[in-house]
Amino acid sequence: MTELVDRVDEQDRVVGVADRAEAIRKGWLHRVATVVCRDRAGRILVHRRPADVSRFPNQYNWLIGGAVNAGESYEEAAVRELSEELGVRAAARLAFTFLCRGAIAPYWLGVHEAVIADEVTTGPAEIAWHDWLPEPALREAVRQWDFVPDGRDAFARYAALA
Repeated sequence: MTELVDRVDEQDRVVGVADRAEAIRKGWLHRVATVVCRDRAGRILVHRRPADVSRFPNQYNWLIGGAVNAGESYEEAAVRELSEELGVRAAARLAFTFLCRGAIAPYWLGVHEAVIADEVTTGPAEIAWHDWLPEPALREAVRQWDFVPDGRDAFARYAALA
């Protein structure tokens, strides 16, 4: 199935539309939206990827997200990804964007924040395990656990904002 994304330039301006797989293969910049999910107590959702996925098997991440579809805003994609991956509806506020060089291919990453009031429903195809960690415990986990490389990069930038 073709997944169309906006192809963007070094300033995150749309320059065309491309198939996401082709954009990754050719190293074309496109957009990815992620969400830092906090519960009402301020804890952050952390999850481990399944063992049988092609990208980053068994690695941990603290971000929920995916590609921004062609014509979609970062915020629209973030809200859609929350619904698809966690089964929740929540407002997502853009915290920052940056040009991520990426472990697989470069892309513009939009990091959002959302408070998740409902119970999350994860699917085993995307998330093998999840838990809510207080921020100090997450900082320690990022140092010690096998985290997705791009997630480590985003965490360093996010922590610097605090």
